[in-house]
Amino acid sequence: MQLTLIRHGEAKPPVSGNDIQRPLTNKGHLQAKETASFLKKIINQPDILIVSPLLRAQETLSYLEEIYPAVPIQICDFIKPDDDAGEAIEWLSNLTAENIVVVCHMNVIGYMDEKLTTNGSFHPFHLAEARVYQQAVVAQGLSTLTHSFIPQIGD
Repeated sequence: MQLTLIRHGEAKPPVSGNDIQRPLTNKGHLQAKETASFLKKIINQPDILIVSPLLRAQETLSYLEEIYPAVPIQICDFIKPDDDAGEAIEWLSNLTAENIVVVCHMNVIGYMDEKLTTNGSFHPFHLAEARVYQQAVVAQGLSTLTHSFIPQIGD
């Protein structure tokens, strides 16, 4: 099975402490579009697109929706910035899909990578970075990183 983890693109700062409705910047939109274009070349057709309820992740996902319009989308409340990576992996492991794409946030995504692979260390994701893994099942220590992509959008 294939699992793709994507961090959202660059977002505007919070307004009055509101982190939930932070939109992408223009650069963030370009990053998300570039990442989606890369994934189009290596992912045939996902079974499901999973996204955080936060706006910046949903805006990042919108570029994948354009490429894969028939793929169902599910909002997951376990992949927000401060959520527990173990709980997120457990939630994902209960899905029956063979090709899963997830758009979410640091720090949860970095800790998911650490737990899924056997590298044993935390490797932060760049903005709009995508990492593609192969595994028999979604479980701690069973994933192998097969592709990674970091958009090269300048300032």
